[in-house]
Parts: sequence; structure tokens; C-alpha cells
Amino acid sequence: MNRRKFVKESTIVATAAGVTALMISSGIQSVAANAWDGNLKMIPGDTKDVFKKCGACSHTFFYLLNREFGHLKETEERASDPLAGGLMLGHQCGMLWGSSLAVGAESFRRNNDYGQSIASAITATQQLMESFSERAKSVNCRDITGGDLSKKSGMVKIMLKIILHGGIKNSPCFKLADKWAPEAILTANTGLSLKQTDLPQNPVSCSSEVVRRMGASEEEMVMVAGFAGGLGLKGHACGALGAAIWMNTLTWYKKHPGETPPRFNKLNTEKILEAFYRATNSEIRCQKISGQSFRTINDHTEFMKKGGCDKLINTLSMTSNTY
Repeated sequence: MNRRKFVKESTIVATAAGVTALMISSGIQSVAANAWDGNLKMIPGDTKDVFKKCGACSHTFFYLLNREFGHLKETEERASDPLAGGLMLGHQCGMLWGSSLAVGAESFRRNNDYGQSIASAITATQQLMESFSERAKSVNCRDITGGDLSKKSGMVKIMLKIILHGGIKNSPCFKLADKWAPEAILTANTGLSLKQTDLPQNPVSCSSEVVRRMGASEEEMVMVAGFAGGLGLKGHACGALGAAIWMNTLTWYKKHPGETPPRFNKLNTEKILEAFYRATNSEIRCQKISGQSFRTINDHTEFMKKGGCDKLINTLSMTSNTY
């Protein structure tokens, strides 16, 4: 299959649910296609075009928010592809994973104190989760797409929906992205501006701890901080798992600059999931795994400092040599 055909077919499959990790590696040029509404909210006028170019919902929102903040991170953005479609399993929408990475990166830039940057990333992610839930009525991809992305039948169902809606840009995922993008930008900026009070002395994120053990930089640790506790401490699919998948993918890109990655769900993600499920008895939800409902950053920090999920974190960190 030639590259043009590969890219075209990959795009169609990917945008069916925003779940590909096979897309274009040429990068996206920053474009001045924005407008302001009466409330002075930034409205990206090209969300659907960006989505089509990126191919994955996670990549799309990581890029859109990074562009808003004025700091594009092409390699890190591409590495977020396997987080699309709720870790390709129908859990939290990839738009949320990508947005959380972007606010984490911005939090690192805005805060000189590491602990403060961790806390700010978690808080901003909490705000994003609430905003998205209000807009989409669920944070989970399977509820939004109406298909089970872990099965071929689910993908076929989504493809049929796209056809019936008149094409990719009229698909539920594209429409949702277009509507939520301005809200995501406003929410991200608001969340990052919130003052952090009553914080523990050294805030901890389980996701940051995973990538730290995998050799991440301090910036990368803060980028994934918002994944903590099932994204923004909401108890959904494990944030540490998402962090391990992203870090492994990022490592591959760093080792293979300019190359098209292998098929992630076969060569990388499945191996990580196998190790994860062995450690959790096939449970993926943070609330079930930890036995906790984290109300505050302090709750999560105390849980971590007492050794909570340490065995699982160590298991995930050992997947750093998956490739």
C-alpha cells in the first residue's frame, strides 16, 4: 500500500471514533483561523480540519490547547494517539487525555514550584472533566460513540453512523470536538488560574510517579500529572495506565525520529495492558483498584505516600522496554 492510500484509509478509520495511532507524521502548521465571540472566548475556527489532520481526538486537543498556549510540542502530541477512544477501549474520551496533557505542559511553564505545578495540572484537569461531562453528558467514549471500540463490530457500527451522518466532518465525534473546543480552551485557562490552597506539602500524582520511574523529565512528569486518580481524581480508567502508554509511545518517537510508528495496539499497548490486567485482576477503574474515592489532592497524596498502588506503579514502569 502506498503512503497516500495508507494515510487516506487510516484517516477514515481513525476519525470514525477518533481512535487512531497510525496517522500523518508530517506535523500541522499553526494557523490563524480563530475568532472571538462576544464573551471574549477564543473560538478555534478550524477544529474539524485539525481533527482530520491529526486523526486522533487526543492528538487534536493536545495540539489545539498547546497552540492556544503558544507552545506546540509535535512529538509529545503524536505520542498521545494511543490514548484516543478512551485508551482504545471506550473509557474517558481522548479529548480529555489530550487536554490534560496540554494543561500539564502549561502548568509546568507557569509554576516554578514542582508541587504547585502538579496540583495545578490536577485541578485544571478536574475542571476539564466537569466541562466535558456537561457538554457530552458522559466522559466515556463508548457512551458518546455508541460503539465498543475494542471490537470490530463496534468499529463497523461507528463507520455506519458516519456514513449516515454524511461523512467524517458530520460525525458525532467531530461535532462534539467543534462544540467543546472553545469551552475546553476557556476551562483550561480558568483551571490553571485557580489559586491552590490547603495543599499537602509535596503533592503527588500516581501518573507522574509512573513516568518518573520510566525515566521521564520533570516536565513530562507534570504533563501527565492530571491523569491522577482516573483523570482529575474522578475514579475512571486508571491514569497511571494512560501515562505508561503515553510515555512508551513518546520514547519510541524519540528513538525513531521521522519514522512511522508500528501498530500500537498490537506492538505496544496490548503488552502494557496484559501486564496491567495481571496486576489488577482485569480491573481498570481507579476507584475499584485503589478502593478509594479521592475528593481532594491531599487525599490522593496521602494514599500515595502510604504506598497506595505502589505495586501497580512498579509493574507499569517496568513496561518501559516494551519496544
